[in-house]
Parts: sequence; C-alpha cells; structure tokens
Amino acid sequence: MKTHGTAGDDRSHGSPAGAWSRRHFVRNATAGAVVVLGASSIQVPSAAAASRPQCTARVNGGPVWVTPDCDDPLYNQPVIDSEADLTTPVPHRKVSGHFAGTDKKFTLCLPLKQQWQGRFFHKVYPLQDENPAAEDIAFGVDSGAYVVQTNGGIGYRVEAATAKFSRTYAARYYGSKKRIYGYVYGGSGGSYQTIGAIENTSGVWDGAVPFIPGTPGSMPNSFTVRALARLVLRNKAPLIADAVAPGGSGNPYAHLNEVERAMLREATEMGVPLRAWEDYRYVLGLTAPDALLGFTAIVRSMDPTYADDFWGKPGYLGTEQSPLGDLIRAARIDHQARVEQINLDSQNKPKSLVLDTAPSQPDTTGLDFTAYESDGTTVIGTLSGSLDPTTRVITLDSGNNAGVLAALGTGDKLRMDNRWSLAFRAYHRYQVPTRPGFYAWDQYRGPDGQPLHPQRKVQVGPAISASTSGGGTHTGRINGKVIVVANLLDTDAYPWPADWYRARVKEALGKGYDDSFRLWFNDNADHLEGPVTGARAAQIVEFTGILQQALRDLSSWVEKGVAPARSTPYDVDDSQVEVPGNATARRGIQPAVDLTVDGTDRVDVAVGRSVTFKARIEVPPGAGRIVTTEWDFAGIGTFTPKSFGLSRRTVEVSQTFTYSKPGTYFPVLRVAAQRQGDTATPFAQVANLGRVRVVVH
Repeated sequence: MKTHGTAGDDRSHGSPAGAWSRRHFVRNATAGAVVVLGASSIQVPSAAAASRPQCTARVNGGPVWVTPDCDDPLYNQPVIDSEADLTTPVPHRKVSGHFAGTDKKFTLCLPLKQQWQGRFFHKVYPLQDENPAAEDIAFGVDSGAYVVQTNGGIGYRVEAATAKFSRTYAARYYGSKKRIYGYVYGGSGGSYQTIGAIENTSGVWDGAVPFIPGTPGSMPNSFTVRALARLVLRNKAPLIADAVAPGGSGNPYAHLNEVERAMLREATEMGVPLRAWEDYRYVLGLTAPDALLGFTAIVRSMDPTYADDFWGKPGYLGTEQSPLGDLIRAARIDHQARVEQINLDSQNKPKSLVLDTAPSQPDTTGLDFTAYESDGTTVIGTLSGSLDPTTRVITLDSGNNAGVLAALGTGDKLRMDNRWSLAFRAYHRYQVPTRPGFYAWDQYRGPDGQPLHPQRKVQVGPAISASTSGGGTHTGRINGKVIVVANLLDTDAYPWPADWYRARVKEALGKGYDDSFRLWFNDNADHLEGPVTGARAAQIVEFTGILQQALRDLSSWVEKGVAPARSTPYDVDDSQVEVPGNATARRGIQPAVDLTVDGTDRVDVAVGRSVTFKARIEVPPGAGRIVTTEWDFAGIGTFTPKSFGLSRRTVEVSQTFTYSKPGTYFPVLRVAAQRQGDTATPFAQVANLGRVRVVVH
C-alpha cells in the first residue's frame, strides 16, 4: 500500500501503530558545590487549599482531567526537602522535594533571575529518576528556562502536580506575577506520557514535544516481528545489510529464498526501516541479552494460555503446515542436561552452572530453566539466566529464588525449554488492532478486512499503552501546541507511528490542525537518545540538538506567535516513510547532505589511487546555517573537523583522499547546523551525515 502525505496537508493515509523503548539513556547531573547566590529561602505551602476541587475523570473510567484549578487527590501535598544554590554544571538553584504519603520525588533547577525568561522545560520518561541530566540543566538555563523532573514512573498525574507546584515556587522565588509558560517532552515510553499529558490536561503545559513516538499497538509487536525475523533471516542478514548500505544493489531480496523473502516483507510492512538493516545485529537483537525487553513475562501473565494454543491449536504458526511453520518447529528446544559444576560468587552464592550437554540449536535466547533432582522427575523449582551453548555455562540472574539455589547440587538435572519465547515471536499476528487505521496490520487481514489468524482475547499493546500514558490517549485532542520528532532509522518505535498520530490530530482538530501541530522527520537517526560513539557514529547522528531546537521553536510559537518550520512532506509505502532528499523540499530543521565520490555513490579503485569527495550541504529555509563539517574517510566513527569557509545556509565542499590498504570503506561527512550560526555553543546543533562506498583493491 502506498499513501502520500504532508503532516500539514489534506491528503490522508491509512493509520498505523508501532513502538516501545529499546534503550533510553538518562544521564544524572553531577553534584555541584553549594554556594550562596543571594537568594533567600522561600517557604511554599505544602498542602492544597481545602476549598479547591479534586481533579477527576470527565467520563466514568476515563483518564483524570487536570487543570490549574483542581488538586490531584494523590499528589496534593508537595514538600520541599532541600534547597541549594549550585555552581555546576552552571549556576542554578536546585530544589528537591516529594509528595507526602507517596514515593514520588521531584527536582526543580532554576536559573539566576537575570537569565530566566519566564518558562520551564519538563522531561518525562517511565524509568528516569528525579535528577535532571547536567546537559538538560545547562540547556534549560541557556534557553531561559528552569528544568523540572520527577521519578514519576508511568502516567502524567504526578508530572502535572509537579508542573503546577513549580509555577508557585518559581513565581515566589523570582518575585514575578507574569505568566509562566511550560513545555513537556519525552521520548519512547516518555512519548506516551507526553501525549497523555497534553491530551488530558489544560493550562498545565502550553506545548509538548513527543519524540520517537509509538502507538497503542506498538508493544510488544515492534519487537516480536524482529525476533521472528531473527529466526528466519539471521544467516542472510549480512547480505541484506550490504544491499541497503550506500553503494549497494538496493535489492535486499536478491539472495533470499521464498520463506526468507516473505519474512523480510512481513517485517518491512510492519515498519522496520529497510535501510536500518545495515546494522542488522541491532535490528535482530543480536546485541542484547533479551531482544524482547522482558515483554515475554508480561504477556505470560496477561495471556497465560497463549503458548499452549500456539503449539496445539489450528491457525497458529506452531501447527501451520508451511515452510515457516516447519522452521519454527525445528527451532524448538526441550533439552535436559546434568549439572556438572556450580560456580560460586564472592559471597558463596551460585553465580553459574556448568552442564554436561547443551542444545544444538544456534539460537538459545529466551530459555526457561526448570531444576530437577538427579532422578530427572522431582521438580526443585525454576531458575532464570542465560546459556552459552559453546561453553555449556548458564549465567544465573541475580533475582533467582534462594531456596531453589540452595537445594540444587551437582548431579541434578536442568531442563531447558523455549516453547514460550519461540511462540511469542509470532504474537503480533494474533494482535491485529480492533481500532481502525493501523495499516501495518493490513498484511494480516483478508479481502473482507477480517484477521487471517486466530486473535487473542486480550489486546496487550493498548493495555500497556494505557498504563504507560496514564489512561485513554492518542485521541489527537491536544490542548496546546505540539511538535512531534521522529527518526527515519528508528527500529524500535519505527517512523510510521508518527504519521499515524498526525492523522489522529488532524481528525480531532480539523481546521485548527496547522495552527497547533508539526511533524518533523529526521534522517540518519535512530531510537537511542544520547551521544553516538564507536562504529555507529559512522552511520547515525545524535538527535539531541534537534530536540533542543524543537523546544526552543515550540516556546517561540507559544509565546511570540512565531510559527516553526512546516512539517516534513513524506510518502508512506508499505509502512516505509520516504522523504524528499532536498532540504528545501523536506522542510523541518535538519540539514541535508548530498555526498558523492568521483561523482557517484560507489567507486572501485586500486590501492594508492586518489578519489575526490564532493558534497552539497543545505539547511532548510529559516533553519539556520552550517557550523561544522567533519570527515571520516575510513568510516569507523572517528571524525576530523575541516574548515569550510563562511557559515551559511548552503555549503559546497570538496576533499581528495588516497587509500593505502585494500578493503571496503564507507566514508562519512558529518555536518551540523545551528539556528543563529553560533559555532561555539554546544546547544541546538542539528546534525546529519552523508555516506558513500569506496572499494579498494
């Protein structure tokens, strides 16, 4: 299916689903020295006024509706635990507190009075603590904003209570009666909270930046389809990677058999970006001990009969008579081994087990371990850990039952079984959304629109989404201005969920849509927040600068009426988001890099022969000027800055290089743009890169 769209036009797509958090980097601020900056301690009331109404749901069973005029019954007593004036990472006042009767904590980091411009930035994420990252504090101060953060976990209610309390504190601290503007932002799981916050409150925040967003159908389906692909495509993945890499054939299906082609199409139509397969180890979860992020245990608790049905009932892949069904049955592990040795840690507790045999299958992830006495029939209990089949060693997890470990001895038996984890890899097939518009699942529907496979009674994705966001969300009924930031190489949240949410907002807002909503797609960026290091830096860019500029543009939009860059125009073809290559046509705020080597995207040369790289770098209109260019001719993630002349919107550069050793290289030109053309600031530098292939014989 091919659709067309601009986040700001009237052309409609279908509607999609898709993403959860892979990894999310939260860096703690470094404690600074306490100094006195001249501000006196301020006493803020810690209890809500008795006459104020409580915040309640507007419909029975719905999410709690929060406004400045009501108090949350759970979070109505903010208590300040400490106030300190710090010098690092920049001078600021740090206010630490909690809500009485709860385990919820908050931190406010306020700039000096002469630096504050009447706003705050509020970051949310389910797994963060209450301590903002040093970089976030410094960026907030540089942007005239104080910073808010909590250890709120899931939902938006404690975030809303903290945001409201922060205004009370800031007004007294700064001695100001002016309106204080607030902006909430969060990525991955935090995007659910951010959307929950901006849809279910009014007057608490003025705008929001949800980034790398998912949909109510994303969890765990964005990961199960990749886990199934891991089973089928693991051996052919390097060929797929070569085809989609710069200078490749562009045909990732060329070397695949029928079942492999079908699997790649299934993953692609679910939304896995084809170009992301260049880093196939990440796509297939080969770099993580649990590529399913613990979702197997969640589904086992919510849908306990699933594995039995998968292996025993018609319509499921476990019983299906097909090449893929044969393959998944061949991957079954049900192996019993003898415990030959128990290795202890420094506290004399078992840390690993050495077995006499191990399963012969190459993929031994997601095993269940059941311990038996030496007779092989009397159950001792269950254990958790990971098996290295080469060494026959099971490394035990720290949370194992102490009684089971104490009863286990050499000579006892251990059964290894992957029936649940193997069945779970196909779970997305039995989770076709009942809510309309999720076009990634069209491949699992027949001509009549009905699912082709049996469907589970429980819809796990919407349940997890509702829990994470704090209630019914993703209605599109936003209460404030919103800039969504999505990345085209995101293999965890996928790019198309941003299109799905765009459609929801447009449907909800109608004519007012373009006055309140933007969607920016960014190229060569993935799901992982924070610095990009090592070899990955030669393939993707950090997107922190994009988020920082989005927050600044959002505040200008709300406070001054300065409309931000228009949304990125794009097409959606079989759940793959495609954007224009030209920066002027692409819009948004990310520069575009058109890099060639000897006039093309690939050259084959002899050792010692020079090649010439040329690039045209362009920043979208109004998005700033180029401030840095860096070259990595080896394509290993080690960059060397290179002067390019005057900072301007369009830059053309040329470099000649000679390779002295044979090999296949992917040279990289990395660039950054900054709104004011400031080459010294570390903030709001919007990055992109260009790559080509050089084969040296």
